[in-house]
This record gives sequence, structure tokens and C-alpha cells, in this order.
Amino acid sequence: FLQSTPATSIPTVQVQGQQINLQPPSYTAASQHAEQMKKPGQNFMCLWQSCKKWFQTPSQVFYHAATEHGGKDVYPGQCLWEGCEPFQRQRFSFITHLQDKHCSRDALLAGLKQDEHGQAGNQKPPNK
Repeated sequence: FLQSTPATSIPTVQVQGQQINLQPPSYTAASQHAEQMKKPGQNFMCLWQSCKKWFQTPSQVFYHAATEHGGKDVYPGQCLWEGCEPFQRQRFSFITHLQDKHCSRDALLAGLKQDEHGQAGNQKPPNK
């Protein structure tokens, strides 16, 4: 046990016998989680199968999806966007499809509304 040394020389704090580290934790699980967190100004989400990353503009979502999900080494041969028909598509046809069907401003906002209400099949907003 430490003899009474001045607290200024110790970077940790003793609280009821437990050492509390003053450094913020930096483990990889937290940074992976941080990507999923919506930051202010990020109103568009990638709805590719379990991706759920947030972006500020529809074009950012498109670029992300085209490179991360539609890149030549990763493209699975079909669109795995939430609620989309999994037709087999050539990659260049998929990129066009992605831009037209999923990454327009309207499509992204509509997708988020469906996501919130959990009704991927129902296109009509509820009448209230």
C-alpha cells in the first residue's frame, strides 16, 4: 500500500479502495458503436442489410453504399437494401438501381419512416 503521497503525483483517483482511471476508455467495441450513433445533421441512413450507418447527405449514402456494399470485391450479386427484392443484378446495373431506388432524398426519408414504424411492406403512411 502507498504511504500518504500527495495526490497530485498520481494520475488515478482512489474511491473506496477502487482505482478509477481518468483516461477515457478506448476499446474497439466502442468505436464500432460510435459509427452507428446518429450525429447532429446526419439525417440519412444506409439501410443495407444490418449496416445502419448515418450520413449527412443522400450522395454520401450513395457513395458509401456503392463502394462499401457494391464494390467489385464485396458486391454480393444482388441488392440487400432493406425491403428490396433480391434480384440478381450485374454490378453496373446495381449501382444505377442504388442511385435511383434507394439513395434519392425521398427514398432515404421514406425508408427511415418505414424503419421507425417497422412496416417495411407498407408504403402508405398511417392516417392519423
